[in-house]
Amino acid sequence: MDERRWYDKDPTLCEAIELLYLSTDETKGKAAEFMLKLQEVVASDIIEKVYQTVKKYEGKGSRWYDSDPLMIKAIELLRVAPLHIQKSAAKKLLKALSQDELLELQKEFDKLDEEAAKAEQIEE
Repeated sequence: MDERRWYDKDPTLCEAIELLYLSTDETKGKAAEFMLKLQEVVASDIIEKVYQTVKKYEGKGSRWYDSDPLMIKAIELLRVAPLHIQKSAAKKLLKALSQDELLELQKEFDKLDEEAAKAEQIEE
């Protein structure tokens, strides 16, 4: 399979993004809020690149989320997050989108943040 999009490489991540695309605007907003919390586990130099990407594509790109600066930032944060964070976030996002449980998902993000901190400590 020829992957053109960064999230096509992981089936779970791909499914989560596709389901997000099909969601209501309200659900997309809640999902974006969840994904924006990823900036807590992404390095500050990478955050700057995210902001540059938002400026570059806001209202100009052809992707479904390029018309929404909040969603661009959220998706970009997910894209630049470490792979284990991407997968964990995608699974939780997919579950929440499937069951419309985004508020519960925000609580679970705290667990994701703890896992990332532990993984970082192990790598050091």
